[in-house]
Amino acid sequence: MTLIPKIARVFPRRTKATPDDALAFTTPPPKVLPDIDEVHISVAFTYDLPKAETLAEAWEKTGLPVRAGGPAFNQPGGDFVPGLYLREGYVITSRGCHNRCWFCSVPAREGGVVRELPVRDGWNILDDNLLACSEGHIREVFAMLKRQEKRPVFTGGLEAALLRPWHVELLREVKAARMYFAYDTPSDLEPLIQAGRILRDGGITKASHRAACYVLIGYPGDTMDAADARLRAAWSAGFVPYAMLYRDESGATDAEWRRFQRAWLRPEIVLSQLNNVKEVA
Repeated sequence: MTLIPKIARVFPRRTKATPDDALAFTTPPPKVLPDIDEVHISVAFTYDLPKAETLAEAWEKTGLPVRAGGPAFNQPGGDFVPGLYLREGYVITSRGCHNRCWFCSVPAREGGVVRELPVRDGWNILDDNLLACSEGHIREVFAMLKRQEKRPVFTGGLEAALLRPWHVELLREVKAARMYFAYDTPSDLEPLIQAGRILRDGGITKASHRAACYVLIGYPGDTMDAADARLRAAWSAGFVPYAMLYRDESGATDAEWRRFQRAWLRPEIVLSQLNNVKEVA
């Protein structure tokens, strides 16, 4: 495991990506402190800042140096260190995105450019926009993925408009277990349809359920009928759709939208709803 020694990392909440080693915490300091030199409070979401502040105050009472950072502070990311702020297996090989999506803080945080990082080992790719990287970098990433014991998952998402046949060839070579695309705005639909065709032409079939699509729902002005139509359109384009509920900086969500989202998150429920939806040719 690659970790900078003697740094306690503290997170406001535990997720699948949170490190699980002995120096990763989601609580105030224990009565008996491990052998550590400093404390890092890592915050991904703005709505977790109040809890992060409370945790920071608690850890400051230990007398140890306490630093806070992360995407919630609108700080550009540095080089990626496996296992430090993300669980082993999760990897970031580039930061930033050239798009300017109204709901996304990445372009402002990272300066509207894509920065390629040294490629570290991992199997769950969290890059903001991997396909916006140079061909050389992308091929280096896939060469790394071939060394992994687990089949790769592209959780960070792949931009449909940038997908090319040679990307699909690489995805097949590494036997990608799951790849996620996105349908966030109306202009995303046509590129998504085209990406579905490129995937099928390259041998990644709809029936394999390996291609999935995040569909943004519940944003200001959205309706459940419109959201339902977008989710079904993603399926007809060849992707298993997953509803991603919009949150503002406070993290507040509507109870009805949460109920709607739950019906579009569990794969077995999603697929049962979509048996009669036709695929786009």
